[in-house]
Amino acid sequence: MGKTKDAWSIDPEKSLRASTVGPIADFDPASKPGFDGDRKTGEKLLAEYGRDLSDLQERLFAEGRSGGSRSVLLVLQGMDTAGKGGIVRHVGGMMDPQGLTVRGFGKPTREELAHDFLWRIRTALPPAGKIGIFDRSHYEDVLPVRVHGLVPEAKWRGRYALINEFERELVAAGTTVIKCALVVSKAEQTKRLTKRLDRPDKYWKYDPSDIEERAHWDAYLAAYQDIFDLTDTAVAPWYVIPADSKWFSRLAIARLLRDTLDGLDLQWPPADFNVAEQQRLVAALED
Repeated sequence: MGKTKDAWSIDPEKSLRASTVGPIADFDPASKPGFDGDRKTGEKLLAEYGRDLSDLQERLFAEGRSGGSRSVLLVLQGMDTAGKGGIVRHVGGMMDPQGLTVRGFGKPTREELAHDFLWRIRTALPPAGKIGIFDRSHYEDVLPVRVHGLVPEAKWRGRYALINEFERELVAAGTTVIKCALVVSKAEQTKRLTKRLDRPDKYWKYDPSDIEERAHWDAYLAAYQDIFDLTDTAVAPWYVIPADSKWFSRLAIARLLRDTLDGLDLQWPPADFNVAEQQRLVAALED
């Protein structure tokens, strides 16, 4: 796969794994763990990963159309301006939309609140043969819910075990789960918020509540640390993505997704008809 010299000295599955990067409070959002190339090299690699992803996704889609049960779920978490939407557009955008499902999770609706916290997640899972991308996810119920005390501590603390059980069941049913937390620095977040206010075409992306959320920065870091400590599992791993450089975060996640799909050993489904006979019938149409 790919032709550009691989600039990864350590595969991102290892260099970005939550259990490898150390305490989130000490993590450098401008770093590029395991990657020795520059932006130019990264952009070339991203284009190559895109071609690989397109082929692999088509194989997964074909498998699903032929009775297969496998799917892939990419979970994106991150503070405001971390670039989750950019991942959807620039990584998800390299694949065929018909094989992709994208779902964002904001403040729960009244209907969603009437059910358990995983109900809305279950209704949005990717069907067989598809890659699903969650822009925020079930982890919202142990992030802002925890930081803002929206439910009693005993309740949100009990959700870690429920999440692990849910993800184990999900993987056992045929869905491969990749979880990526995009980490942006305060300085970079300030730049991105300023840019949104400087450009009328970006006003729609600005939310005054982002300033209020920033006041809880340390509380969010503590919440993320618990997530990594308690839900980074072999079946549903967490990866910590430095997000100050958008090109690198997109490259890293594209590589993680590509390698995950490649590891599924996806094969083209065999014909369920007599190929020779159908070739003869099609050839006869030319007469």
